[in-house]
Amino acid sequence: MPDVAELRARTEPQLLLTSLLGDHWYWRDEHIPSAALIRLLAEFGVGVDNARATMRRLAAKGLLTTSRVGRTTAYGIPPRTSDVIVDRTYRMLTFGGEAPEWDGMWTIVAFSVPEQARDVRTALRSRLRLLGFAALYDGLWVTPRDLAGAAGELVGELGIERATVLRATEVPGLAAGGPSAAFDLAPLAQEYRDFLHRYEPLRARLSEGRIEPAEALRRRTELRVDWRGFPERDPDLPAEMLPDEWRRADAQRLFLEIYDRLGPLAELRFRQVLAESDPELAELASHHDSELIAKLHADLGDHRARGDTPFERAVTARRLNALE
Repeated sequence: MPDVAELRARTEPQLLLTSLLGDHWYWRDEHIPSAALIRLLAEFGVGVDNARATMRRLAAKGLLTTSRVGRTTAYGIPPRTSDVIVDRTYRMLTFGGEAPEWDGMWTIVAFSVPEQARDVRTALRSRLRLLGFAALYDGLWVTPRDLAGAAGELVGELGIERATVLRATEVPGLAAGGPSAAFDLAPLAQEYRDFLHRYEPLRARLSEGRIEPAEALRRRTELRVDWRGFPERDPDLPAEMLPDEWRRADAQRLFLEIYDRLGPLAELRFRQVLAESDPELAELASHHDSELIAKLHADLGDHRARGDTPFERAVTARRLNALE
């Protein structure tokens, strides 16, 4: 099981920086000098050259905007990105609290793709997995969620001619090997237990008042990066399909408690680092907790930026790369 030092070492600087800005610089038009962002990443052990490369890569993806004043380069959050950050943060914070209700129906995708089109077959499998499907057999993928529309669009987008998408129920009383067998939850159940084991000592230290601002910024950001992977890996199955020792709800409560309680101290350290470059700019930094994100998400209403934004495209590309 990785400890926090190992977790920090494997965390991508791009994830760290987008998480930092998402937590402390959302809905701000002002640009932050690159020197300040380099100092922020240094809090996580990221070197200067790596930090500069991180900013350039994020700007190339459209996830950061760039400005120059003299020889000083500064970076900011693109328009509409904050809306996407709020929407995705809300989904991340609320994920895992309750299992979804289920009507007993399965969405099934059956397909046959010839060997000469194996790139298309690989793309289909990766995209189905991204949607939350799992392979029951080689050409038969299933999910208990109602994703027939999304699956049909995917099949059409990839130009697959021999495919069927349908909704059906399982015949009761059959031997093992039904649709639920497609989902192996044992590794994920262990990940939730590991998460609890990793962060329960941090909650204890936080309750004792033994966390300083610099550590709060590091641990809160790492906590967010650590938790954000669960909504991407967890198929979010109905309660009827979950194992007995399923600690997801416990892990989610622990995540929310630590995330919220570390917020003020993390904001203080963010301001301290930013003040070294621009004290006035540092006064604009803030943080959000789960209650504020819920309010901001409700205020967005139907104006949420979804789909074809640089942020969403980058997230989708990263998730697909992880599946390949």
